[in-house]
Amino acid sequence: MTAPSFPELTLPQMLREHARLTPQRTAVRQKDFGIWNPVSWKDYYERAANVGHGYRALGLDAGSHVAVLSENRVEWVLAQLGAGLVGAVTIGVYPTSPAAEVAYVLEHADAEVIVCEDQEQVDKVVEVRDRLPRLRRIVVVEVKGMRRYPADLVVSFAALEEAGAAHRAQNPGLVDEALARQRLEDTALMIYTSGSTGKPKGAMLTYANIRAQAVAVVEKLSLDRDATHLSYLPLCHVAEQMTTLMAPVYLGSQINFGESIRTVQEDLREVAPSMFLGVPRIWEKLHSSIHIRMLETGGLRRRLFEWACAACEPFAETPRRERSLGQRLRYAVAYLLVFRALQNYVGLRRARVAMTGAAPISPRIVRFFRTIGVPLVEVYGATETSGIALGQTPARLEPGCVGGPVVNVEARIGEDGELLLRGPTVFSGYYKNDEATAAAIRDGWLHTGDVVTLENGQYRIVDRLKDIMITAGGKNLSPSEIENTVKGSPYVKECIVIGEARKYVSALIQIDYETVGKWAEENRIAYTNFRNLAENPAVRDLIEAEIAEANGQLAQVSHIRRFHLLTKELDHDDDEVTATMKVRRANIQKKYAAEIAGLYSAA
Repeated sequence: MTAPSFPELTLPQMLREHARLTPQRTAVRQKDFGIWNPVSWKDYYERAANVGHGYRALGLDAGSHVAVLSENRVEWVLAQLGAGLVGAVTIGVYPTSPAAEVAYVLEHADAEVIVCEDQEQVDKVVEVRDRLPRLRRIVVVEVKGMRRYPADLVVSFAALEEAGAAHRAQNPGLVDEALARQRLEDTALMIYTSGSTGKPKGAMLTYANIRAQAVAVVEKLSLDRDATHLSYLPLCHVAEQMTTLMAPVYLGSQINFGESIRTVQEDLREVAPSMFLGVPRIWEKLHSSIHIRMLETGGLRRRLFEWACAACEPFAETPRRERSLGQRLRYAVAYLLVFRALQNYVGLRRARVAMTGAAPISPRIVRFFRTIGVPLVEVYGATETSGIALGQTPARLEPGCVGGPVVNVEARIGEDGELLLRGPTVFSGYYKNDEATAAAIRDGWLHTGDVVTLENGQYRIVDRLKDIMITAGGKNLSPSEIENTVKGSPYVKECIVIGEARKYVSALIQIDYETVGKWAEENRIAYTNFRNLAENPAVRDLIEAEIAEANGQLAQVSHIRRFHLLTKELDHDDDEVTATMKVRRANIQKKYAAEIAGLYSAA
């Protein structure tokens, strides 16, 4: 596919263009109380314009900062596009963030208005109100329980739209004037990094970055205006921005918002999207879910499943047009008997492309989904590249690789094997942090901090440069490679490898409570809670066998020799993982220092 020739327009300008050219075409569907409610491009633009006028009615000027603290829903994108239509900048805040993290982002970002989903999110902001001198108003979408909050601080989203409509009637040319002044070089969005090794940094993305990313993702994935997508990953993450706003607003394609993050699998089955993006944890959960169903099913069905997987796995990564007649026939039988039902179960039977990115993933899980016929490709990107920078296509799947550069990005390998990138998708810098910007962008090249190798024209991500471990014997190890091999087991949710300056590799293991619990029930093993299950000797034997299998896929020096089973799940509130579920290694190694010492003391 050739690169699309999108107009030289900003995201808000493109929204207005679709409202003019295809006013009745459905842009968004929002599910409420089980019903999918469509929003046309005309209504999308009109409501966003009213929201933008509402911000002006609250006293915001062009260049002001608006934050959003909510799960994905139509009001999230209206808040962002409304800000864009009047020249304001949007900042997303993770809805799972505790009050202290919310305060840090809002204070650092100089947010003047924040749009919150409900009372729970409003309470986080009210709790830290004294740290936010620039904050003028809190806008709340769901008003249940909000009657006693001060009216001079909290206003409903519906009231914001009403005030905006009145302001628009008095200032009918405001949006057109703002869009006439808007340039691709203007800052559109600030996305805060996860902060796995320190305080989050606010990456500034321009409208030019967003347009370049739209070109890149549409070309790489061969998307068109008939594409459909279920938006469920946090919109404060660049990956969901790419698939919910960047590509769809330029293409004119449709997005769908489910009722809740808790109904994703049900919503997937109903929408059956043509495009799907899942971070590794989503694919791991889907994999575990299928595994549980196979544990529950009868002997014949289980044997059919095992036969189909064994029969089709050898050519799972061979493009369909290159498969032999025998392979096609084998897959056709497996599809009719097993795979079609599994694809319907996960909601991906109509998917023309599915992506995994944002973090490393076990090759075993990738191969499983390719085996059952899900067109899963690995992509690589970062907040600082506005989305994907490298990506595979279904026509060429190199196992364990993330493909080649997208259409408008240059890539090369620098010192220490670090991936360097250059192109119009590279961000403009970190907000109020010139030192970090200068460290990230040198001589026009973005230094990603990721170590890569080049294999058959495709890049393989080895690990983060700062995470590479050197054992006491002087061997360089990639903890991510070891961890993701172990996490290929449906019984392991998290694996944290220890090995820096040690004689051998050990690991802290968090079991998958749901899958191990189902295994325990099948084997008549009683348990009452997570700790009780993790401490059961039979569970330790199960995990030991899974680690032994993983070790068989690794070099001898990378074998996990000893492990400790965690007796609680890693928690964002305990500062053990980030909002995006990335492990805070330093915090965990400090917190579990005694357990780690025990893994080596007996040696």
